[in-house]
Amino acid sequence: MSGAEIMNERKKRILQAVTDDYISTAEPVGSRTIARRYNLGISPATIRNEMADLEESGYLEQPHTSAGRIPSDKGYRFYVDSLMQARPLSKEQQARIYRELKRRQHEIEALIQHTAKLIADLTSCAALILCPRLQDRVLKHIELIPLNEENVLVILVTSPGFVETRVVEIPHPISAEELRKVAEFLNAHLQGMIVSNIRVSLLKQLHLELVRYNSLLEGTLDLIIKTIRKSGKERVYREGTMHILEQPEFRDIEKVKPLFEFLGEDDTLIDILGNASSHGELRVVIGKEHEMAEIRDCSMISAPYGIRGNIVGILAVLGPTRMDYARIISLVEFVAGLLSDTLTEIDAS
Repeated sequence: MSGAEIMNERKKRILQAVTDDYISTAEPVGSRTIARRYNLGISPATIRNEMADLEESGYLEQPHTSAGRIPSDKGYRFYVDSLMQARPLSKEQQARIYRELKRRQHEIEALIQHTAKLIADLTSCAALILCPRLQDRVLKHIELIPLNEENVLVILVTSPGFVETRVVEIPHPISAEELRKVAEFLNAHLQGMIVSNIRVSLLKQLHLELVRYNSLLEGTLDLIIKTIRKSGKERVYREGTMHILEQPEFRDIEKVKPLFEFLGEDDTLIDILGNASSHGELRVVIGKEHEMAEIRDCSMISAPYGIRGNIVGILAVLGPTRMDYARIISLVEFVAGLLSDTLTEIDAS
């Protein structure tokens, strides 16, 4: 029988009750539990028969020899798409997240790292954030700051506020005024350029025009060149991976080992998150819907974030299929929107 044929209102209510109960308790759910807790107006025997039908249709599973049942991936998918009750964040939760993000809006990488930690703490799952590629960023300005007579701090700032730094050793003292003039010269030629469009030939020409500051220029231009060379590489921030071990489903270390290896692979995460961002909207991938075998016991909720409506990255929550979808979906949507607003404000400043 097809899902449409068997999924009458009574079965929907039973599937919703089983899923809600299992998400809450992590224990297989029996018919008597449903009858006692959910006031469906039908007997345990009727519930048991309906649960047997739902199992036969692939919406429920019976783990081991337990009398209770749990949702299958197919059951979770139907729950998320058709049964789940939206649960918006409270005003207090929104205010807390707002305060936490605004506190760090002047340090972009710290902002993104802390956003990942905040999501992980609020969901008790792993949080992943894919950062913008450097090649898409614009060079905002270069600063040269004297540390002492032998060293200068080179600061390279790209939109919307990412910072690359290097300490450059110089053979003879350079005054703060001279450093200011060199920085002004470089900014005049490079400011506003997309990082990937800055050519090495242009940097060599600038080098020739400032021969007197040879050592300083070499260090500064080398930093810019290295920034360009890594410009196609996105970066993944991850937090809360140890939360996975707190979940009953992942107490078996041998079972969880491939998942931890997966979470340690930047290139794999970049591919998966990049694919999620290509959808341009919030996405929920459940269990066996994942292409990667290592995460087929997990679900991932992801949403893109951007600057002035242009997607620059994605944030995601990875946890057991028995996750609190209603709450986490609301959280991911809210944080993605707030992060987008914050980065847009920073980029405009």
